[in-house]
Amino acid sequence: MTPASRRILVATAMLAVAGMAVSSVSLYHHYGTDTSSFCDLGENFNCDIVNRSAYSSVLGVPVALIGIVGYGVMLALATLFRTKAEAPLLLLVGSLGGLCFALYLTYVEGFVLGAWCILCLSSLTLISAIAVLSLLLVVCKKRQA
Repeated sequence: MTPASRRILVATAMLAVAGMAVSSVSLYHHYGTDTSSFCDLGENFNCDIVNRSAYSSVLGVPVALIGIVGYGVMLALATLFRTKAEAPLLLLVGSLGGLCFALYLTYVEGFVLGAWCILCLSSLTLISAIAVLSLLLVVCKKRQA
């Protein structure tokens, strides 16, 4: 493994941990009973509207829990399974899938619900960065071959 690949994997792991933290806070607020949260900044920026909408669950599973699991898988691929030949490609496929899902949810926030969630936008930023790093990792691996 090259030093560049190692740095990319470390950065990916750190972003995945941050994603798990953001998703955990979102899950906490999904089940929260408070009337407002720290990210209730008015009509346009309100995590509660987004986090308690009909779009906050898929088949009864909270989107935030899906995020925790997804980021956990990426963390495992970037750390425990980093030496496996297929890890870079799996990271790329997983992060692109997560990015597509996050972009769909961002569309729902802006054009269906009319409210933005700071936690969701943070997660979108994190998964975007992981996707870029995963692509770089795949390119680095191809150059080695």
